[in-house]
Amino acid sequence: MIRTMAIVGTGLIGTSIGLAMSRHGTTVHLLDRDASSARTAAALGAGVTDAPAGPVDLAVIAVPPGAVAGVLAQQCARGLARSYTDVASVKALPARQVSGSIGDPSRYVGGHPMAGRERSGPLAARADLFEGRPWVLTPAPEIAQSTLNHVLELVAQCGAVPLVMDGEAHDRAVALTSHAPHVVASLMAARFEYAPQDALRLVGQGLRDATRIAGGDVHLWADILRANAEPVARVLREVEKDLAALLVTLEGLAEGDGPADPDVRPVVDLLERGAEGLRGIRPAPSRPAAGRRPFRVPIDEKPGELSRLLDTVAEHGVGVDDVVTRVEAEQDRLTVEFAVPFLAAPQLHRLLGERGWQAEDMSAPPQRHPRPPAAGRRRAEERSGEPART
Repeated sequence: MIRTMAIVGTGLIGTSIGLAMSRHGTTVHLLDRDASSARTAAALGAGVTDAPAGPVDLAVIAVPPGAVAGVLAQQCARGLARSYTDVASVKALPARQVSGSIGDPSRYVGGHPMAGRERSGPLAARADLFEGRPWVLTPAPEIAQSTLNHVLELVAQCGAVPLVMDGEAHDRAVALTSHAPHVVASLMAARFEYAPQDALRLVGQGLRDATRIAGGDVHLWADILRANAEPVARVLREVEKDLAALLVTLEGLAEGDGPADPDVRPVVDLLERGAEGLRGIRPAPSRPAAGRRPFRVPIDEKPGELSRLLDTVAEHGVGVDDVVTRVEAEQDRLTVEFAVPFLAAPQLHRLLGERGWQAEDMSAPPQRHPRPPAAGRRRAEERSGEPART
């Protein structure tokens, strides 16, 4: 059981872990070379800035990938903890560096919670940041069972889902799903550095969604890309091939002296592949993700009522893609189904009632109604024309 722990690095992830663990009664010691960051995290309730009197049960190294091995070696040498893990988004490089830098590698397991925000620093931290999210673990063969147990408890207390992977496979996966997309978002966002104001006034939500992640910590992302350079480069080479083919088609169309019916199949092909790829990563909204509570709300079909409901649930982390509408044939009514993060569910349920909606919690077991008395069953039999079951 984790009674005491230390977090080295009080940025977004480290502080969020501290907030999550502190609410379970764990004593969390916050360490950071930036005293203002550690004190800010402590003021948020993520732990205390006092150094532990002796070894803690678990230390989390929450620093950029390139710094993991050095910080881990330093903290092992001072005897900070009985077990260690990290949260860096690159796993193969730190593992290679760690193997020769600490005396007992069985007390360390690599980790990467698949959660984050476009903002950085302790003020962006949230106790529910990891709810229902995968948390990758990359244990070496020599891992001690006590260390693995400590880290699995950390993942469970943070509300995440453990996922064991090989470090190299992890790095290839995040190059595709996180690191290369960040580069592409930055490339697009960079187009607007010197854009005319007339163009910027036309910016809509689509562009904001596509470039939002470009606002991440620049120095952290430079370290991530350096540590995972080869897998990211492979993904971007594939993007480069598609972009080059698209450019040939677009430039041919722009010349205007081609055939009357130009071949736009390369454009259509790329757009169709994009749509198909999106379908592969977008979860079906009718099946709520782990860590979320499903609700059903019947609504009056008067103009503006559905928009009012969508605006209300959007305030609690429910997007349009998370919503499904259905017509219940028996009652001839329109219902709206969506899933809400567990921590936000009670507040939203109460708010929906205050605003006039009857929200049904679909995760709750159905209520069992008492059998009607015999006279009631006879009346039901008379109405239906069928004998009431006894």
